[in-house]
Amino acid sequence: MAEVGAADAAQEREFLTYSGPTPGVKYPLSVTYCGECTMPIEYCEYYVNYEKCKEWLQKNVPDAFEKLTLGKASGEGEADKKEEGAEGEKKKRQTRGGKGLMKAKKKVEPQGIRMWTASRGKKKKVTIVVGLASYEIDLKEACKFFATKFSCGSSVSGDDEIVIQGDVKDDLFDILPEKWSQIDEDDIDDLGEKK
Repeated sequence: MAEVGAADAAQEREFLTYSGPTPGVKYPLSVTYCGECTMPIEYCEYYVNYEKCKEWLQKNVPDAFEKLTLGKASGEGEADKKEEGAEGEKKKRQTRGGKGLMKAKKKVEPQGIRMWTASRGKKKKVTIVVGLASYEIDLKEACKFFATKFSCGSSVSGDDEIVIQGDVKDDLFDILPEKWSQIDEDDIDDLGEKK
């Protein structure tokens, strides 16, 4: 057993020692980074929008683009056939690093604010407010504002729904237009009580 441990230690020391420059490599090394995904160009193929990376490489670094595409020309068709599903769409694969894709927010016309109360347990009530996001109001900020204003719990549930603990529906008619000027008092609908 002692001999095996000594052999492993000797191999590790050999691995960690510097043996000098590698023959055939020009120093200092220079790495070319893609302007689209901000990764070294060897890793562009793992970026979600690889097509945009190809366009950037073709425009800015044509010699590197040719090297990357020459190596893949023969096996590319087979890989694409494997990746295509029954619907003909390519499967989305998990990627790491690079820029995350930003989803474009759709411009939505304000449809009004609806609020109602619901019972929680036997005696407690919650107020549910829906429609603030269509007025371009940050739901997390609104939730925090309601929690401090009414000294209660408040949370965002769903894409455009805020749940406030307690029956504060009547107070919201005055507070919403006062806090956010884009909300008109006529836009607020009281739907009563739902279960």
